[in-house]
Amino acid sequence: MSYDTYQNPLNTRYASSEMSRLWSPQSIHSTWRRLWVALAEAEHELGLPVTTTQIEQLRQAVDTIDFAAANRYERELRHDVMAHVHAYGDQCPDARGIIHWGATSCYVTDNTDLILFRSSLRLIRDRLVGVIDQLAKFAAQYRDLPCLAYTHLQPAQPTTVGKRATLWCYDLVLDLEELEHRLDTLRFRGAKGTTGTQASFLQLFEGNHAKVEELDRLVARKMGFDQTFAVTGQTYSRKLDSQVSAVLSGIAQSSHKMGTDLRLLQSNKELEEPFEAKQIGSSAMAYKRNPMRSERMCALARFVMNLAGNAEQTMATQWMERTLDDSANRRLAMPQAFLGVDAILILYRNVVEGLVVYPEVIRRRLQAELPFMATESLLMAGVAAGGDRQELHERIRVASHEAGREVKQFGRENDLLARLAKDPAFAQIDLSQALDPRDYVGRAPEQVDSFIHEVIDPLRRTHADALRRDAGEVKV
Repeated sequence: MSYDTYQNPLNTRYASSEMSRLWSPQSIHSTWRRLWVALAEAEHELGLPVTTTQIEQLRQAVDTIDFAAANRYERELRHDVMAHVHAYGDQCPDARGIIHWGATSCYVTDNTDLILFRSSLRLIRDRLVGVIDQLAKFAAQYRDLPCLAYTHLQPAQPTTVGKRATLWCYDLVLDLEELEHRLDTLRFRGAKGTTGTQASFLQLFEGNHAKVEELDRLVARKMGFDQTFAVTGQTYSRKLDSQVSAVLSGIAQSSHKMGTDLRLLQSNKELEEPFEAKQIGSSAMAYKRNPMRSERMCALARFVMNLAGNAEQTMATQWMERTLDDSANRRLAMPQAFLGVDAILILYRNVVEGLVVYPEVIRRRLQAELPFMATESLLMAGVAAGGDRQELHERIRVASHEAGREVKQFGRENDLLARLAKDPAFAQIDLSQALDPRDYVGRAPEQVDSFIHEVIDPLRRTHADALRRDAGEVKV
């Protein structure tokens, strides 16, 4: 590593080496060369004067790229694709004349992006499945641990720790569905020519439209694609970039939501992200156990969510058959969106695998609010015992406000039930049974069971191979 030149933290601090390699110059330009080989093979198979000797020479040099030579050519030519054509030709002198024959620059640049999108989406899919699996395990473990739920960030009817985890998990399941749709419908640009009309290839094949169409299909199949875009300009429609960015943004949104929830819960000392034996939380406050992983998840998520706007604006501003103001933006936005989500999901899985739960803190917080939660049940029980619903409601309202005053102004315990026990209107009700939190979580435990059985178990079977993948290392 060079320490006197800016380094992208996505590579040096956050994303996996696997994702970084996918978007490396070596990976990109080797893919360019594989595309040139595929084009030469297809042209040979369709009768153009491209020899097997030339093709073999091209194959031998696919990965042995002279980047210094390519850089020298680019400084002279001011064109990255032609620089690599010349550098490739220097290594393959017999094939120099047929490299890039009939193609436009976007034949290699756009098709390479689509190949890298596919590989990157598959890697993200596997990481996503791993997080979903771990969240489901956590949800099953704590399916019936009652906890305080919140609406408007105010105490609300209780839920369970496991049920809350299913909410985080299901967001990711929905993201996975979107990602798989993008993978299933991903198309290849193919060999479409300078403005998408295939005019150069029609000339090469002397007006034979069938061979031009077959060339497009052949190249796509050689690169592992069943479908090509039906029509293109010089580039494939940047609508696809917008759609892919939306999927990545969606994963970031889900991760940010969970990360924020965990940060709030850690502040309450209910849940805590993993904290290593020698980890330092603060340079000044030695006691601190900051939720740095969750905070980093949220930081990276905001970055990825904002990148989606680049793809949307690029799509909207592509003039006619293409304009080059997409190029520099896409070189930054698209790879970094993948690198960012890769880093987020590595963090997410690490956090879930090491989540610490503090049941006694959770119980104490719930018990402090539970008397208020129990009032609806007490009201119904009072009416069943012969009381007047409206009168009982008023008595509970007054007693609740008085108990709330004791808690908020004087820091005392919630004495609502003790107050109601002294009220003759509630003499027929067994108030001692009112504080069992399991009576107020509804079907939360059963919902966890159903969610795992109906949603997660089929997903685990479908993605069994992904679940055997390494989780990825949290670098810092």
